[in-house]
Amino acid sequence: MSLSEEISLYADLTVDIEVELDRRVLRMREILDLKPGVVLKMSRSAGDNIDIYFGGTLAAFGEIVVVEDTVAVRITDWNIEVG
Repeated sequence: MSLSEEISLYADLTVDIEVELDRRVLRMREILDLKPGVVLKMSRSAGDNIDIYFGGTLAAFGEIVVVEDTVAVRITDWNIEVG
């Protein structure tokens, strides 16, 4: 069976994708004071490199981009070994 035939067997599987843009520590008082619509400023910005996890496994690398008025992720490299 060729590699593309093997991969096609998994084409319809659903996989969770996780992209961590940043982390921030807040005091409980600050969390309780949050109102709908509040914007939390983070230290990461467009162009920064990030890790991308598929099903909890580091699978790719990317960068933060802004498309119109939305933050998005561009995949720049894969971390999947084929063997």
